[in-house]
Amino acid sequence: MNDKDPILFYEREFYVFSNFSSFNVEWKGTLWMTSEHAYQAAHFTDEKISESIRNARSAHDAMKLARANQDKKRADWKEIKLAVMEEIVRAKLAQHAYIRKKLLQTGTREIIENSPKDSFWGWGPDKDGYNHLGKIWMKLREELIASTK
Repeated sequence: MNDKDPILFYEREFYVFSNFSSFNVEWKGTLWMTSEHAYQAAHFTDEKISESIRNARSAHDAMKLARANQDKKRADWKEIKLAVMEEIVRAKLAQHAYIRKKLLQTGTREIIENSPKDSFWGWGPDKDGYNHLGKIWMKLREELIASTK
């Protein structure tokens, strides 16, 4: 791997950037087992649903609970989901020195969530998706580099 190769983080060395990685995050005054738990709970204003997601045993279970309640998600979700994800990822980065170290190790390389299915947050099956999660990490990397100068 050279310094021009993209960073692929779905299931590799940089998995720490995945919302499923085992790094808890405090967000909006609540401690979440993973950033995926926080993101999935943010879909809802119903505290019972959010709490059941917070208590899910794994990030995968949190995602399944959110999908099971999809008909109850907040009406403005499509408009706010990018901002919510950035807020949660920003909190995760701020709370874990190891993740900051890994992010700086990426240098100037493109960061890609190489999800084989998700073309919104990752690059998807055709490798031409939006990669919004990767873009969030690259934005935060720029901010981190600027703050350390």
